[in-house]
Amino acid sequence: MSDNRIIDGKAFAAGLRERVAVETDRLKADHGIVPGLAAVLVGEDPASQVYVRNKNRQMVEAGMLSLGETLPEDTTQADLLAVIDKLNADPAVNGILVQLPLPSQIDPNSVIDAIDPAKDVDGFHLRNAGLLATGRDGMVPCTPLGCRMLLEDRLGDLTGLNAVIVGRSNIVGKPMAQLLLDANCTVTVAHSRTDDLPEVCREADILVVAVGRPQMIKGDWIKPGGTVIDVGINRVPGREEGKTRLVGDVDFEAAVEYAGGITPVPGGVGPMTIACLLRNTLVAACRQNGVEVLGI
Repeated sequence: MSDNRIIDGKAFAAGLRERVAVETDRLKADHGIVPGLAAVLVGEDPASQVYVRNKNRQMVEAGMLSLGETLPEDTTQADLLAVIDKLNADPAVNGILVQLPLPSQIDPNSVIDAIDPAKDVDGFHLRNAGLLATGRDGMVPCTPLGCRMLLEDRLGDLTGLNAVIVGRSNIVGKPMAQLLLDANCTVTVAHSRTDDLPEVCREADILVVAVGRPQMIKGDWIKPGGTVIDVGINRVPGREEGKTRLVGDVDFEAAVEYAGGITPVPGGVGPMTIACLLRNTLVAACRQNGVEVLGI
């Protein structure tokens, strides 16, 4: 296996965070603006806690304000919406992130709809989804944005390439399709019920997989020389008893023998999500204050 097949999301994300930090310093020096992101965490989901801790650390390292609220598991929807209203009105808050999943008593769509679209750094609000779908400027979901950055860094101009996305979620699959259409790819959105999914995948110059099923995509489903972006993060039993390990939605060890480029899990798409969250927060702060965004 040649090392040049591995798409190093960790390294690319580090470079993006550095560019965000430089632009944040410029924004402070020239305009007196410090980008601020408020993360709202409801309950004690372990994965969410890890994500928010990592986000807080990287925000501080980039020179941004890391704000937020941690609410108990039994928080009512009305109480959460009141917190969002407060953050919408706070000029120090340029971005609002409500960490999903939410407890069962809270409707996530109502919460997403309550966020000011200009502060919706996750890019999930209906207004931002509509802007993306119509090719206009809005906030773009972090994970698909990171995937496109990795693809363009690897392949350059994506025009004319055949892209297959396995997964149709509002968080990854659908916005990923819009971003690749915007990049002039020919796009197919496939899913677990697609007829002859292996054959559909074999046609892909670009294969983006986000289904949440460990190692669902087998090595011989990959077009020789194709580029594979594995969005999945699944914890499975490890090779040693009592241990666990992280794997993607692609059988990496088999797929790397076919792919021209492939993201590992961990170390591929995951680091890009937080880096793009920082980037979106900076973009939001600039747009809210009428400042041109440079260098990111």
